[in-house]
Amino acid sequence: MIDAVLTIAQSQTPGPMAQATLFHYLIVSALMFGIGLIGFLTRRNLIIMFLCTELMFQAAGIALIAFSRFHLNHTGETFVIFVLTIAAAEAALALALVVLLFRRRETLDAGVWSQLRG
Repeated sequence: MIDAVLTIAQSQTPGPMAQATLFHYLIVSALMFGIGLIGFLTRRNLIIMFLCTELMFQAAGIALIAFSRFHLNHTGETFVIFVLTIAAAEAALALALVVLLFRRRETLDAGVWSQLRG
């Protein structure tokens, strides 16, 4: 019974996407994560840094969904929902923090904020 369900699930892949394999999705995910990591480490603007963090979250989500589809279960999609929820909360807190920091010093350069007085 399970073999029949797996065979049906695997046979119903869309025509144009039939050539896209797990490898392709993982390459896209790795490239997105790399771009986000490089952007986070090289940029000094706080908004760009938060956008690069979101790009890394999305790359991890693509990898989770690709592995989930490859193994024909829904665990990856479940984890992606949690990742998106955390990313939305992080974006809301980051926006509030950026607005507060901009009102204090009128700059969003992370170098200015790296030396906090104690």
